[in-house]
Amino acid sequence: MNLSLPRRVLGRATATFALALAMATGTTGLLAGSEAHALPVTEGSFSFSGDDGDYISGGRSYTYATASQDHMNVTGNTDNGVVTVSVDGANGDWWSLNLSAPSGKALTPGTYTGATRYPFNEATEPGLSLSGNGRGCNQLTGTFTISAVEFGPQGYVKKLDASFEQHCEGSTPAARGEVHIENPAPPAELGLGLDIALNGTASSLNGKATFHGTVSCTKPVQVTVTGNVTQVKKRDLIRGSYSTSVACTPGAPVNWTGTAVPTGSVPFQKGDVEVEGHATATDPDYAQAVTVSETVAVHLTRV
Repeated sequence: MNLSLPRRVLGRATATFALALAMATGTTGLLAGSEAHALPVTEGSFSFSGDDGDYISGGRSYTYATASQDHMNVTGNTDNGVVTVSVDGANGDWWSLNLSAPSGKALTPGTYTGATRYPFNEATEPGLSLSGNGRGCNQLTGTFTISAVEFGPQGYVKKLDASFEQHCEGSTPAARGEVHIENPAPPAELGLGLDIALNGTASSLNGKATFHGTVSCTKPVQVTVTGNVTQVKKRDLIRGSYSTSVACTPGAPVNWTGTAVPTGSVPFQKGDVEVEGHATATDPDYAQAVTVSETVAVHLTRV
């Protein structure tokens, strides 16, 4: 059976492979902050044109807008130092624009000169990259201006007004363009709460220890509660771990129960144990894991 990819998908795969190969063989600046997930642009436009001889534009002009059914996504990183805008045109075109401040700095209004190809720019240099439709620069120089930018939590991009100029491979011809994005106010981040009850049980039948408590949340999420248990009895160090998962909805605490199996031959016994707990869930708006922790002394009764 022969498999084939649509030309548009194949172009993306080829570009991705070329970037991965360059990253494997080139020298890059470290990417500061972690990347957030891509967010659809509610209202935005993206346009650029190029001089004759510019490789990326081919000397043509391109214009896209959400009002014209073109699809746009925007991604920031958690230290607000990088913004990536992707465009999927209704006509099948696809483009990506990266704007990066020097390492350790946030993007703020101003003009960034001496930009080189992102993400291979030196730590002291701004980064820039316009690519798409199967075309990209191996090396580039350029400049960009941030007229306005507003971030929210976890790399959320509420507003971006920027213009740019890019020269491929040291050539004089350039691609010049601008991007305008306006998104709604960012959602609040997920809040989690974890409570471990101060009483539990030690089974005389199988030596397991059972604990319970509650979790709370500010958004509907699945919460995983994990932890470690330690007990000292005479000269014995008894340890175990537990894991459980519950569906949490805002408004009221949700009960959870976890059971720890002793790792050795000595069972958990009546008396005090140290219980370490972690509640983890993924924020549905930002695709980021949120974790809260608690460590308490729990008194076990024998059952």
